[in-house]
Amino acid sequence: MNFSDKTVIITGSTRGIGRSLALKFADLGANLVINGIPQEEAQGLDVVREIKAMGRNAILCLGSVADMNSAQSVVDNAKETFGSIDVVVNNAGITRDNLVMRMSEEDFDAVIAVNLKGAFNMVKAASAVMLKQRSGAFVNIASVVGVMGNAGQANYAASKAGLIGLTKSIAKEFAPRGVRANAVAPGFIATDMTDKLSDDVKNAYMAAIPLKKFGEVEDVANVVAFLASDEAKYVTGQTLQVCGGLLT
Repeated sequence: MNFSDKTVIITGSTRGIGRSLALKFADLGANLVINGIPQEEAQGLDVVREIKAMGRNAILCLGSVADMNSAQSVVDNAKETFGSIDVVVNNAGITRDNLVMRMSEEDFDAVIAVNLKGAFNMVKAASAVMLKQRSGAFVNIASVVGVMGNAGQANYAASKAGLIGLTKSIAKEFAPRGVRANAVAPGFIATDMTDKLSDDVKNAYMAAIPLKKFGEVEDVANVVAFLASDEAKYVTGQTLQVCGGLLT
């Protein structure tokens, strides 16, 4: 896979899976646009420095993609700096877990706004560039929870299920112009976020995973890079689960 001279935007890429995605694409030769919320500026600058130390170009564009103006700004800065937009990875996401009977309207809306509407905002902004180019790829980071549901995560599951539906729809809309869209649905991936879970929760997940191990961020990055690459030029509208067999 070769992304030399290609521009890749990754939302929510200051840490965790997003950071791993950025480093993967940089390793494959891409120019990177790193995105996160303003509170993550220091982490974002660290990622930019890591990428530049690899001999690649990168810029940091702060702002919540839940806001259409912020999403448009990310796209505009990418186009102005690098001249094209070849890949957008919609990775930004938050959780506000609770049982439905205890979940506030604010927590439901917040998760939908970032995880689903944020992806829509980026697709709407970036597709104008890609459709004119007649090339490009979207990869949306969904979740196995969006396929199977999960108690205590109705808002998160709904947002990720919606993201899969969004992926299928834009794949059909954009295909005539040579623009592809796919989704990746990770299972239990070892990150700072999952490290905070109790041993009981971790053990319960482990028991349900046929491969009997948690995924690593690199496992997701490798699949995302493939779906964004020319090697997957005939793949669009699909959701690939990276879950160790949790969903079969």
